[in-house]
Amino acid sequence: MNFSKDTKAYVMLILCTAFWSGNFIVGKVATLFEIPPLTLNFYRWFIAWIILAPFTLKEVVANWSIIKENFLSLVIMAFTSISVFNSVVYYALNYTQVLNGVLMISTIPVLIIFISSIFKTERTNVFQVLGVVVSLCGVVIIITKMEFQRLIHLQLNKGDLWMLVAMFSWATYSIMMKEKKINLKPFVLLQTLITIGVIFLAPMYLFEIINGQYLNLNIPVVLTVGYVVLFAGIGAYIFWNGAVLLIGPNRAGIFLHLMPVFSALMAIFLLGEKFSHYHFYGALFIVFGIFLSSKKALN
Repeated sequence: MNFSKDTKAYVMLILCTAFWSGNFIVGKVATLFEIPPLTLNFYRWFIAWIILAPFTLKEVVANWSIIKENFLSLVIMAFTSISVFNSVVYYALNYTQVLNGVLMISTIPVLIIFISSIFKTERTNVFQVLGVVVSLCGVVIIITKMEFQRLIHLQLNKGDLWMLVAMFSWATYSIMMKEKKINLKPFVLLQTLITIGVIFLAPMYLFEIINGQYLNLNIPVVLTVGYVVLFAGIGAYIFWNGAVLLIGPNRAGIFLHLMPVFSALMAIFLLGEKFSHYHFYGALFIVFGIFLSSKKALN
């Protein structure tokens, strides 16, 4: 059976976003089995580096001149994505629901527009500005649970606050990825970022060991690490890369908005999390904000 280019891309994107959504579920499960968050992120990327090394190291060395020329940008991109984003997400899930986290992360496309407008890296329109405001209102609804006096007394959930750090971290990475356009093949770029990111993660990993936070090997731990390496890491990237080659990054990017849907369903049915009224209203604001921010592209 022959499938069209679009059909193949859509299937890959659905699988990709499902894998990334499952990363939040696995991150929450990791807290239940007391898997140290920085340790989990270290092994996620260290094992991925080992798996990719035989296929990429030769080309990494061959492209050293390009890497050296863009070294500072690569360091910032690796630190914000590989080192900070995933570590913060895993840590934040110790203190907040998966539903909270994934709904907040879903505002990243709008946050990128906001930061781009400040630094004038991309032109914005009135709909994009309105989208930023509306989506941020959704974030406020979620993290305050519609008890807005929390903003006055700053009694916010620690996990939600750390998730804000993750949002800004990934937005920074995405903007640099778009602006710098480093001339490396996707897997060579990924291996380069992983290499730099693991160097930053190593002292974080040692910090947890020094503080008595060890990774005790058992079946749940092996399954957790296996998922974040093979599915949320390498597998999702392969599908994302393949889909972008088929239909382009703009059309592919729309599918990232499936993540809140997948993660919410997984959290409710697998973890038994409660879907509250503030999740519903917050999600409405976020979705409407994303719609507004992309209105120009729809016209």
